[in-house]
Amino acid sequence: MSFFNKIIDKAKHHHHHEHVDNHTPTVTTTHTIEKDTVDNASRMSIDKPNDKDASVDDHDMDTDSTKTPSSVTTPTPTKHLSSNGIDEKLPTQSSKAAHNATVFNDQIILQQRQNRPKLKLGDFHILRTLGTGSFGRVHLVQSRVNVRYYAIKVLKKTEVVRLKQVEHTNNEKNILESVAHPFLVNMWGTFQDKVNLYMVMDYVPGGELFSILRRSQRFPDHVAKFYAAEVVLALEYLHSKDIIYRDLKPENLLLDAQGHIKITDFGFAKHVPDITWTLCGTPDYLAPEVIQSRGYGKAVDWWSLGILIFEMLAGHPPFFDEDHLKLYEKILAGRIKWPSYFDPNAKDLLKRLLTPDLSKRYGNLRNGAEDVKRHPWFEGVDFNRLLARQQRPPYVPSIRGDGDASHFDRYPESNEQYGVNDGPDPYHHFFTEF
Repeated sequence: MSFFNKIIDKAKHHHHHEHVDNHTPTVTTTHTIEKDTVDNASRMSIDKPNDKDASVDDHDMDTDSTKTPSSVTTPTPTKHLSSNGIDEKLPTQSSKAAHNATVFNDQIILQQRQNRPKLKLGDFHILRTLGTGSFGRVHLVQSRVNVRYYAIKVLKKTEVVRLKQVEHTNNEKNILESVAHPFLVNMWGTFQDKVNLYMVMDYVPGGELFSILRRSQRFPDHVAKFYAAEVVLALEYLHSKDIIYRDLKPENLLLDAQGHIKITDFGFAKHVPDITWTLCGTPDYLAPEVIQSRGYGKAVDWWSLGILIFEMLAGHPPFFDEDHLKLYEKILAGRIKWPSYFDPNAKDLLKRLLTPDLSKRYGNLRNGAEDVKRHPWFEGVDFNRLLARQQRPPYVPSIRGDGDASHFDRYPESNEQYGVNDGPDPYHHFFTEF
């Protein structure tokens, strides 16, 4: 019981919202602020960090001048471009045998990043705030060169150090630098001044999948299947680089202007070639081996995929309790109440994902992600076309134009001055790679 109590002490303000609104969707952003410090967060993640383990022209990010359609209001086929146009530079994976070509080839985009001069604050015009947290905020910005929109995550060095988030912050930066995928929020550069750290990322205008799920209460089978398939491709890519994501949930799935997902918030992601022991994640989504403080690996992401699919189909996770001790006991007991309307194939896949036996959990077997993709529930899904963003999403956000931020709540703007380079910088040695 003492271990459970230790977990409970770490789980603060975790709620599972059942509120459903009937008005035009507005989404509270948590996508680039650390999980356990976001204001108005719908579900908080827990963390017990204990692992041992000259300016650039913005047009270098993307030389194509093609813009996202100014308004997307119906689920008709659209050009497969991100709101900032960056996805145009992501190379399409060549076609091979079914399923075998779906690990994204990221080398072109990673080489472009390595060869690019460093960004600076003067490259951007800062617009409105998208989200705030205990040690930073996220701004919508517009490039002064290519006029595209991005999100800049600004972190106060003093607060990052005070809250003991140095390792997580550097870890997030290093991982985001090493990945590029159509279904991940991509980072395009970092820089710092004497006071703040800055991370330039995709701006994803459609808001959180969580908000759409709460309005819908639950998704039809084909809708859940579409989003799950895109998540599978993203996890397969991350795992191919020995990266564990560790915080999969609807709040961390954003929708781009065309309705495709972008996994965001890599504060808990970690390069793990073997096993790790850190207790972190969202309580509803923790795998049994994490709760039991056993060493764990990539299999925890496949467990979380099972929880995500169940929540999309049912409108709630399979294990839930306001009392975290009881919640963890339910997860370890593994007794699931299956809704009668679940497709039999969906239920079968979930049983193979939500098993505590790592020798049987899909995604963790010899064939890896292939076992998941070849499961009968995904029959008819062309993962190659999906990776190329050639499948029409089931929901397309209403976007009024480039830079539209109507899917994010309004926050009071700060008068804090950015770009301060006078005076001492006592924390620079913590963030030398920024």
